[in-house]
Parts: sequence; structure tokens; C-alpha cells
Amino acid sequence: MPGMNHNTPLSPRPLSHLAEAHCRVLTAAQLRAHGVSAAETTEQCRTGGPWQQFLPGVFLLHPGPPTSEERLHAVLLYAARPPAPRRVPGVPAQPTAQQPHRPVYAEAVITGPAALTLHGFANTPPLLSLERIDVLVPRLRRLRSTGCVRIMRTADLPVPESVTGLPVAPVPRALADAVAGLDDADTVRRLLTEAVRGGHCEPAAVVRELTGAKLLTRPHVVDAVDSLLAEGRAIAEDRLYRMVRDYGLPDPVWNVDLRLPGGPHLGGLDAYWPDQAVALELDTRAPRANDDAEWSEYARKREHLERLGITVVHITPRKLRDTPDQQATVVRTALMAAADRDPAAYVVVLPR
Repeated sequence: MPGMNHNTPLSPRPLSHLAEAHCRVLTAAQLRAHGVSAAETTEQCRTGGPWQQFLPGVFLLHPGPPTSEERLHAVLLYAARPPAPRRVPGVPAQPTAQQPHRPVYAEAVITGPAALTLHGFANTPPLLSLERIDVLVPRLRRLRSTGCVRIMRTADLPVPESVTGLPVAPVPRALADAVAGLDDADTVRRLLTEAVRGGHCEPAAVVRELTGAKLLTRPHVVDAVDSLLAEGRAIAEDRLYRMVRDYGLPDPVWNVDLRLPGGPHLGGLDAYWPDQAVALELDTRAPRANDDAEWSEYARKREHLERLGITVVHITPRKLRDTPDQQATVVRTALMAAADRDPAAYVVVLPR
């Protein structure tokens, strides 16, 4: 139109049509990309105004308290390195139905209690009741904790999982970050137990993260881990019983010790098929400091049994959970191959 100045910033009103939570939370840079000047933003955020500054450089485009989703987006916008918006000089960028505004949160990952709540944990507080939301960023980032965001610098930023479109730390890492701030043994035990019982992850993954975070020097964490490993083994054993039943494998003898007649103890097994001389062992080792010694003991027992003609099948709890059909095939193949092997040495089978 004649006399129109294309460099004149648009008023904030075009933003009112943005209904999604991430659209109601914008940074100063994003507002500028919409044609809203710093002065206009300040005016909108005046006392009693329609907007508010929630975190440094991050604004809510409404006057009321933020929703839990808006808090999360605000925290990520503060902590992340958003890509520079593309715009044509003199023409403010405006989201459209064909090109909606979609946030990209680079180098920022939600962790700790907030991440566990997002993963569906029942033993963590609701998002709105959390005073702080923990966010992982690279160690060299220059950011300070402020408001409801707690910045946690790390040299090992995990690959995030997308939960409701947000970058969230995997459960083992989120657990370790949550446990690092907890002194209550019962709370730690409940969180670790829920992680395994709820099928979120395997005990070994949790112990690996706790070890890396140097948390296994705390007695209440060690006690919780012992309970976790016992819980994990019980769940794995139950899955093993169901695998044998559901895939029609012949019944083994369960939880036995093998000995040579009048000789030494050969080791304990979770299942043994004496007619086929096939042994099965659940590999529930936890990755602690003595992992090498424990693995050496596993290997020694396996080699001794195989020298006696006994086939040993090792199954991890994770494989038993994720691919029980494949594990059943491995066991069935070992049982069928028994007819083609030389007879195994006679061993004494005792209940464990």
C-alpha cells in the first residue's frame, strides 16, 4: 500500500492466535522475529500488562501462572541454543498454518525428578509442584541457575528421548541425577524399584549410571541398589518361567546346583535340562567395580561345564524382556542339538 514502511515492526497482536504451549512462551529473539521490538515487549510486560517475563530473555504471552507444559518450554528456551530464525530483511517472520512455529532445543535435556515424571513415574511429584526443573547442558555453557531452572553442566550430555515433544534424559540418567539430590533412603529405594518394576529399564543400566555418578559411596544408595538387584532378578526369573511356558519348551529343573559325584561344586544354574545336558543362566551381573572378577567367575564356570559336555546358555534380563521369542529359539536349538553331541559327563543335580 502507498506510504507503507515495510521496516515498521508489527504489533504483538498477531501472536494472539498461537494456542500451543510452546507458542505462548517465546524468547526475546523470537519476539523480534515476529516484529516485536524490545520496547514493545517491555510495554506488554508492565505491571498489570498482558505479558510477563518468566525467565531472563523468556516471556509468557499471558498474565496468569504458567501451565506445567509452559514451564518446561520456558526452561528449555532459557537453557537451549535455539537456531537463529530465518527472516527476509524488512519482513517480520510470521508462523502460518502451513509453517507452524516448532521449537528446537539444542544442547538442553530435562533430567532429574521432572524427567522421571514425564516418563510416567508415580513416585515423583507433579510437574507444577517442583520448585526446580533440572536441565543438563554441556559443561562449557555459560548459564546460571535462576527461577525454576537448575542448570546441571555435564561433559557427557545424553542422547535425549522425546517425551511429548520435549528432550528428556533416558530413565537411568534421570534416576542418577535425581538420586544425587536425595538423602532419604526410602525415596531412593522407591524410585529405583519403580524403574525396574515398571519396566522402564534394567537394573544394570541404573547401576551403571549410579556408578558413573560416583553415588555408590553413599550407604543409603548402596542399600537401595541391593534391593533393586533383588527385584530385578525376581522379575527376570518370572519372565524366564513364562518364556518356557509360553513357547512350549520342555520343563527344566529350576534353581539347581551341579556337582561331580564325590567331587567339587560346579556352580548354580537357573534352569537345567538333564536329559539334554543344557544349562541356562540369567546374566544379572551389575556393572560395579568387581565386574571383571565376577565375569571371570562366570567364564570359568561356563568353560568347566562345557568341558564336561554341558551346553550353557546365557540370557540377559533385557533380551528376555525384549525378545523372548528369540531367546526361546536359542534354548530350543540347544536342546535339539543334544542328540548330535557326545554324552555329557554324569553330574549330580541338587536343589539350590
